[in-house]
Amino acid sequence: MYGPKPRGHWTQSLPQKPFRHLNPGSAYVISQEFTDYDESLHPTGEEWTYLTYNFVPYDDGLSLFVTISGEDEWHIRLQQREDEQGPIIDRLDAHITAKMPCA
Repeated sequence: MYGPKPRGHWTQSLPQKPFRHLNPGSAYVISQEFTDYDESLHPTGEEWTYLTYNFVPYDDGLSLFVTISGEDEWHIRLQQREDEQGPIIDRLDAHITAKMPCA
């Protein structure tokens, strides 16, 4: 996980687009911890707002871009290979769930 960087550092040239169940501008929480490609742990309870993604086919590289504070952005790298984060990406909805608004 890289960051924080000023808002737009990575995403200014990327269109906002959903990835599977992740929708730009929506808040999410880690419901099952995982470790990303850079060996950063994303523990249960970590919260962020999804911005967009990018995929680099020649490395099977999936980049998720998120904000934690709303003023910065973070780059979460995953590799869609069986011996890396492929199993996490395959079950992304089990690891990252929509944050429910407070009542």
